[in-house]
Amino acid sequence: MTTHCATVRWQKLPEQPFTDSQFSRVHTWEFDGGVCIPASPSPEILPPPLSDESAVDPEEAYIATLSSCHMMAFLAIAAKRKYVVEQYRDTAQGVLSKNENGKLWVSKVCLCPDVQFSGDRIPSPEQVRKLHKLAHKNCFIANSVKTTIEISSTV
Repeated sequence: MTTHCATVRWQKLPEQPFTDSQFSRVHTWEFDGGVCIPASPSPEILPPPLSDESAVDPEEAYIATLSSCHMMAFLAIAAKRKYVVEQYRDTAQGVLSKNENGKLWVSKVCLCPDVQFSGDRIPSPEQVRKLHKLAHKNCFIANSVKTTIEISSTV
């Protein structure tokens, strides 16, 4: 078992009131190695100036996390099978909807990986689908969530 950490940091601006809820929610995510990512609510959830359109929002980060985990599992499985992946690009999308209790949640994420292979062993479209299925089964982030995850790959 391993433990992973992140620091989320927010500071009220001196001139901003707080109790009227009209304060900025812009904050940072800090990770080991010194990486610091500007973060904010989605502008669709909380419009500027209470949010920052240029920052990463939690919904985007969640979708990127699922995509990243899937990609890393896919690359590991492809390498074990002696397929050479030259490029992997995923234009993942997520759907924010209300659950049965009327609460917002990310109900569905569609991973749309486009994988470019090279070398003597090029997998067939069916083999690529199987690689993605195995990658999904081995993605511990996907195994940790209840969001429906669909995979629509192109080769």
